[in-house]
Amino acid sequence: MKTRVFRRSLLSLLIGLSLSQGPLAIAAPTTPADATRVAPGAPGDAPFWSYSGKTGIGTSYEQYQDGHYSASAATGPVSKVWFSLANGIVTETMFGLIHEAQLRALQLVVKGPGFTDLEAKDTTSEISYLSTDSEGRPTSLAYRIVNRDKDGRYEIEKHVFTDPDANTLVMRVIFRSQDPAIQPYVYIDPALGNSGSADTAFTEGAALYAQEKETTLVVKASEALQSPTVGFVGVSDGLEDLQKDGRLDQLYTTTGTEPGNVAMLAQIPTTGETTTIDLVVGFGHSRQEADQAADATLARGYAQVLAHYNGEGEAIGWQDYLASLSNLPAMRSQTTDQGKLLNVSALVLKAQEDKSNAGALIASLSNPWGETVPAESGTTGYKAVWPRDFYQCAMALLALGDKQTSKVAFEYLKKVQVTQDTPRMQADASAYIHEQKQDGKTGNDTPGATGWFLQKTHVDGVIEWVGVQLDQTAMPIMLGYKLWKAGVLSDAEITQWYRDMLKPAAEFLTQGGQVKIGWNDWTVKPPQTQQDRWEEQWGYSPSTTAAVIAGLVTASELAKHVNDASSAQTFLDTAKRYSAQVEQQMFTKSGEFGDKQYYLRITQNDNPNDKAPLLDNNSRPGLPETHVLDAGFLELVRYGVRPATDEHIVGSLEELDSPSLPENLKVKYTFTYPGVPGEFPGWRRYGNDGYGESESSGINFPATEEPVMNSGLRGRVWPIFTGERGHYELALAKAQSSGGQGLNAEQAAKIRDTYVKGMELFANEGLMLPEQVWDGVGHNERHGYTKGEGTDSATPLAWSHAEYVKLVRSLSDQKVWDNYPVVSDALKR
Repeated sequence: MKTRVFRRSLLSLLIGLSLSQGPLAIAAPTTPADATRVAPGAPGDAPFWSYSGKTGIGTSYEQYQDGHYSASAATGPVSKVWFSLANGIVTETMFGLIHEAQLRALQLVVKGPGFTDLEAKDTTSEISYLSTDSEGRPTSLAYRIVNRDKDGRYEIEKHVFTDPDANTLVMRVIFRSQDPAIQPYVYIDPALGNSGSADTAFTEGAALYAQEKETTLVVKASEALQSPTVGFVGVSDGLEDLQKDGRLDQLYTTTGTEPGNVAMLAQIPTTGETTTIDLVVGFGHSRQEADQAADATLARGYAQVLAHYNGEGEAIGWQDYLASLSNLPAMRSQTTDQGKLLNVSALVLKAQEDKSNAGALIASLSNPWGETVPAESGTTGYKAVWPRDFYQCAMALLALGDKQTSKVAFEYLKKVQVTQDTPRMQADASAYIHEQKQDGKTGNDTPGATGWFLQKTHVDGVIEWVGVQLDQTAMPIMLGYKLWKAGVLSDAEITQWYRDMLKPAAEFLTQGGQVKIGWNDWTVKPPQTQQDRWEEQWGYSPSTTAAVIAGLVTASELAKHVNDASSAQTFLDTAKRYSAQVEQQMFTKSGEFGDKQYYLRITQNDNPNDKAPLLDNNSRPGLPETHVLDAGFLELVRYGVRPATDEHIVGSLEELDSPSLPENLKVKYTFTYPGVPGEFPGWRRYGNDGYGESESSGINFPATEEPVMNSGLRGRVWPIFTGERGHYELALAKAQSSGGQGLNAEQAAKIRDTYVKGMELFANEGLMLPEQVWDGVGHNERHGYTKGEGTDSATPLAWSHAEYVKLVRSLSDQKVWDNYPVVSDALKR
């Protein structure tokens, strides 16, 4: 592997020989060495998180050692740094646990005659991948960003990745300008300890430091940064100084002892029309650790670190991970972009795993609508574990051929299952504590009924939300069964996991019980769920019930395997009973639309014809249950509970897809793209969804827990439903083919060119799939979205990438990947 020798002046080379100070012991010639200037203005402006429409995420690839991340694995020291990109800059960067943000933004400020520009808002941005194969498919999560001044006066090229052997973020900056009066600066907005309001900052030599307690962030460079300064955001930071009069004349060496929202800035030394410099952000649980990490990365150099990150030569990196995915090559033929999004989806799914808690797969490396979410205290956003999203990711990784991660992920689930040892008050998250206080409930020594899986937790198992969602208890059983049938779990292993984790889950799905944990004091009576898969309504849900039935049938099969005959019969009998009640509980014959016969999204009793009102949700007033449609009933087909040709399923599609529904209740939308022939379908979660931007004002979904009633909030189209519908259409085409055989070429092409391609078109320029895309309804001046473009909800959403992967695998196999034939077989007996 090649190593790079950085350009240095003779003076910097001589000074860099000092071992005690490392390669950057170069003091900026701005203030006397013994001068200390304390920045005024604590605590600074209120902090907020960053824009959540990420165009890229990254971290190093690490291998397991005995199911854990360890320096003794072949990949060596474990780097626990993650980053995201949005609007052409580095946004949230995590260190430690995957939800522990330490940096809110890292960008360049460009000063020239009569202007002071910020990259994020004053340039046009392009993003691409530094490592691609011969077909242009990305092979690593290393990025090239090119930001161009809108007036053509300068250009900024950046290469962003992490060091696999150190807790560092690397950003090569190539600054181009023909005007020597134009000067670039690096601007850093820390958010240590997962908040932006309790930091301090200081400079030493040419380095910039930020701290919260012992956690430290340091910024160093391959050339001495000039005029380093720190201050409080909006009051005394370097950006504020530059914007006042175009001069950096108020340099501060420290923000003092009073914490707040701090920022750091330094001038990048230029060398003619093109300047190349490598910036490194080091992290540590002490200043010494952060310094050592940054110095080690600079010593290794750009070329060596990037080659290791990519997996070039003898180094093990992302290219090696892709090469290990045995099913990936065959699956690429079922894409319309030659496998570009498929490669990225594989990388994104693996990257969103915590490295202190192996197997902990999060929902998204983002805070939804982040730029309007206060960062004054810690929040996980979507950087947390939901067993439902978790199941989707583990199944997608297995579909790709990643047996190791899917197995380790399954084993992790025990950490988030409720047992008698689960603390009544374990959570430290503000949302959980708020709910506890609002409900006025006191602590309890036991969690009540056990066996179910927690609604939302931190990756280390700390409880955040405590609602009971029965699909999240069924899916771990389904995953365990799938892994066993695939040979990933041995007979002995599945026997142990059945006894330790899966049998208690199946017993809860059979018996329910009184839950007592946190604010939650609720008697669960399956298949009635306390919350459906959208976490907003209680009652009988087709999608939840489909998972419960599949979970119980697969649990019955596992029970037979371990000779637990009594439980096997109980689980099977219960599944059959739940299945026999589906239509009478959830299919209305006196609805509002079409022929008035269709599946409801949810009903709070076992009478789907009484038009009972649903709960208010996300600023939307509750409507009669017959007004609210969704595609959740298609999960009955996916898991094998109902055939694709079932008259109730087929009959409900007309109402679901109706273009004549009132706009608030409409679910299906179609999208077109310039230069792309055809229309591509998308669906909202359900009619009357309020989880999105306001139709009337364009404001983001509020960061508060109680959105203002009737504020016009509207949930948009979710790409996952294009994938779910593609799975159904595949199942239907196969059921309608002669003898249930494979699809013919025309059928396969239609599914690929409609649903696979539709999801590919929903991806942004960095090939990140969003949670939601703009549906064209309502006020749009605030964001200026184009129809079909991802919103600021959460990007990349792991579930979206997982659904895409599974759809491609299903089309490749010509059978639904998530289908459990044992379910349909058992229900017939």
